Amino acid sequence: MRKNYDDPIPEPPVDPLVSDPTMFRTEQRLARLRSAIERRQPTLHLVLEDVHDPHNVSAVLRTCESVGVGTVHLVYVTEKFPKIGRTSSASAWKWVNIQRYDSIEECYGTLRQQGCQIYATDLSERARSLYTIDLASPAALVFGNEHHGVSPEASRLADGNLLIPMTGLIQSLNISVACAVTLYEAFRQRQVAGMYATPQLPPELVESLLKEWAGR
Repeated sequence: MRKNYDDPIPEPPVDPLVSDPTMFRTEQRLARLRSAIERRQPTLHLVLEDVHDPHNVSAVLRTCESVGVGTVHLVYVTEKFPKIGRTSSASAWKWVNIQRYDSIEECYGTLRQQGCQIYATDLSERARSLYTIDLASPAALVFGNEHHGVSPEASRLADGNLLIPMTGLIQSLNISVACAVTLYEAFRQRQVAGMYATPQLPPELVESLLKEWAGR
């Protein structure tokens, strides 16, 4: 209790985050970036082969970013490399690691060096339902051209083929929708396995990415 009522009342300590809204916003942004980085899935990859519509590519990137895909691999042999729209991708291109290849063999070689099982979407005789495949293990999911699907080489050289079960008359989905369905099954499996609750990247890489992303 203050005994001398003439003494000035001390000011409460100043919270720098409250006194400086800019600092508060910066701290919020850094926390959000760190949370996204710590939930990245470096063992989940997506491959697009000769997808010609840039809007489809942009939509796929948005889904990849939303589930924390580690890297998107773009293979262009017969089609021109698309111009990715910043608006349609909702800036996902800034946060997704994108690698480009001139052949499916080169792409698959890189993925196998990282221990991935490669699954190409193809209605072949060996195709398995998406819901029977272990997507919590290191995996790469391959989607092909809007009209022709994956190339024979991409299908043959993959470790397996997958399909999305359907009961309608039209046995196909838009590529961006097919990617979303497949990636969210991977998301479900990995969430059940606790892979989003524990950072999958080493601490030093988390800090390095945080510094890089904060500057964007």
